[in-house]
Amino acid sequence: MAVADQHLDVPLRLDDHPGLFQAADQASLAGQRRFLHAVRARLTLSILAAVSAAFTVQSGPADWAAVVTALCFVGTLGVEVLVLRGRPSKTWYQGRALAESAKSLTWRYAVGGDPFPLELSPAEADKRFTLRLQALHTDFPDVQLLPTQAPAISEPMRALRQSALPERRRVYLLGRVDDQRSWYATKARFHQQRASLYRLGTIIFEITGIAVALSRALGLITFDLAGIVAAVIAAIAAWSATRQHDSTAEAYVVANHDLGLLRERLHHHTDDAWADAVADTEAAISREHSTWRSSHNE
Repeated sequence: MAVADQHLDVPLRLDDHPGLFQAADQASLAGQRRFLHAVRARLTLSILAAVSAAFTVQSGPADWAAVVTALCFVGTLGVEVLVLRGRPSKTWYQGRALAESAKSLTWRYAVGGDPFPLELSPAEADKRFTLRLQALHTDFPDVQLLPTQAPAISEPMRALRQSALPERRRVYLLGRVDDQRSWYATKARFHQQRASLYRLGTIIFEITGIAVALSRALGLITFDLAGIVAAVIAAIAAWSATRQHDSTAEAYVVANHDLGLLRERLHHHTDDAWADAVADTEAAISREHSTWRSSHNE
């Protein structure tokens, strides 16, 4: 039964979420870092190979610039082998899917959303929640998780579930909907700025490529500077394709506005309709993540 006079000063923190969420979140972030570091390393080595290939450093019978070029390609190959063996992108994507699914279940349970309406007894709700978490873990066997001491159901989760509807609504709007909308807005702006920056960089290097190609045609320079510029342009394009700034920004803008509409609807739901309203909101968040995962999947 809801406790009418209970008031929670802070929404659910990430530390209040189940251990499965925390472990999956950490695994995903680690996979993302490893994957992006590997991409940066490959692109940097490719540019260095183009730079060294543009020059000749003769010492006896050996061309040391060519040796450096070969070493750069060996390094690129080594990074590629490590990526294929470790598959950090898979850990990133699947770990994020597991973490977001666990987070959604957590909020559904804590505020009495479907499939954990308050009509369930505490024991039945707890059993249903832990079974859902276990099923999630089974669905993502390739995500390597570190051990955790965090419980499956924290005391703040139980306290929020036992509070009255106005309190659950307040905390859900503040800690889940508003927090998610703010995250979408911040990330959308970040990706929009990055997309504009990389487009500008590409244009600058393309103009530079035209200039250096004409300079070599006129005999003003004798080494292959145009090849270096081409390698830089290719690296910018590859990095932009990896990060998918334009499509990601667009998806986050749409999700931000969709959540804004759902937020207004949540204000008017009674106890009878609350569980379904929360489920609709969580489904909207899940749709955005499913779109992200599809666009980034291997």
